[in-house]
Amino acid sequence: MVKGLPELNRRKTQTAVEALLEKYRIYKTITFEAREVSITASYTERFHGPTNVTSDQTAQAAVHNVDVPAARRAYCELIELIVERLSEREQLMIRERYMKQDDVFDYKVYNYILNPPMSKDTYTKLRTKAFYKMALAFADLGLLKLEDLQKV
Repeated sequence: MVKGLPELNRRKTQTAVEALLEKYRIYKTITFEAREVSITASYTERFHGPTNVTSDQTAQAAVHNVDVPAARRAYCELIELIVERLSEREQLMIRERYMKQDDVFDYKVYNYILNPPMSKDTYTKLRTKAFYKMALAFADLGLLKLEDLQKV
């Protein structure tokens, strides 16, 4: 049996996709702070008995300082790749509204940025279509669960 595309709840889909784009914007705008290793000795209370845990503070800091920026970079590249698959108007709308600054609002995008300007209703339809495509792509990559977004 061939199954068609799922019917998604518009509000849940919008909320989920906007959360992923917000995470993208945070990763792009907020710098990563590297962890530093403490070089002074500190006394800690040690209880008797084996803990079977060895710690290497320098190695943990080094791994964190390499892995976290790499994961952030990979996430941002993934989001950018998904946005590149959209149509030109959808790409422009998503980039200007969700991927640049915090203070850009919908009315600024559909009145001033998009050329030619469009009505609020047309903008909403275009955004809904773009979010639907992005939700399917995110679900394909495991970033979203379509079961959570489907209409009841």
